[in-house]
Parts: sequence; structure tokens; C-alpha cells
Amino acid sequence: MTPPNSANVRRATQADAAAVATCVRAAYRHYIPRIGKQPGPMLVDYADAVARYQVWLIPDGTDCAAALVLIAEPDHLMLDNIAVDPRHQGRGLGRALLALAETEAARQGYAELRLYTNAKMTENIAMYARLGWQETGRGAQDGYDRVFFRKRV
Repeated sequence: MTPPNSANVRRATQADAAAVATCVRAAYRHYIPRIGKQPGPMLVDYADAVARYQVWLIPDGTDCAAALVLIAEPDHLMLDNIAVDPRHQGRGLGRALLALAETEAARQGYAELRLYTNAKMTENIAMYARLGWQETGRGAQDGYDRVFFRKRV
């Protein structure tokens, strides 16, 4: 089996939806005790997401090593979810998908990317700040305490 890398990133198809969901569940599972419930990305119907949004993945055979969900909004591209299966963390896959999000935003004519993360995912908050994302606010949304970010592209 070839190790996954950013060179084989591709758009997800309906045939990938279950693998994307498995990747997301694995990536977010460890946050359940910290926030007291499943993080929002674990509740998504990925067959629906693949049909409606821009879902990208880095495959590992028939599995998904990492996934990215982008949603086109009128004035920005929303980075709705980025997940790396724990078995593949530390290989730069998350950063490769973040770079892809920036490339796609610019390619699609957007000047800005936005995202949010859970306020209890402190390592994510610190990482986004290190990578040049600007915190724009905090607040409750959909039953979660969120931290909102934007990045100009």
C-alpha cells in the first residue's frame, strides 16, 4: 500500500461518503469527553455533504486518510470541516488540505476563507492562529461554543 500524500488528493464521490464519515469519526472521537458530546462534524450525513458541497479526500487504499469539506457562500468559502484519521496524523495531510482550501478559494474568486472550531479544541485554536487565521469572534451556535476565524487569500 502506498502511503497517502497530498499529491493524490481528489474530490470525493458518493462511493467515498462512508470512508469520509469513518475518517471524521476517528479524527474527532477523542474530543467527546472534553466537550461532553459528539462534535458537530461527527453528526453530518456525508452522502448528503458529497452531493451538496465540495468534499475532498486523501485516500489510503479504499479508506480515507484525510478529508476536507468546503461550502461556497456568497462572500466567502467556508472551511466546514477538516479531518485527519489519527493513523495518518503527523504527515502534513492537514496542512496540505488547508493549502488546498486556500487554493480553491482563490481559484473560485473568493478573497476570504472562514471556519469555526469548538472553543474546547484549544490546540486547533492555537494552530489556526499560528497559520495566519484571524479570530473574529466567539459565541454559541447549534449548541456548541465556537471560535470563528477568517483568512484572506
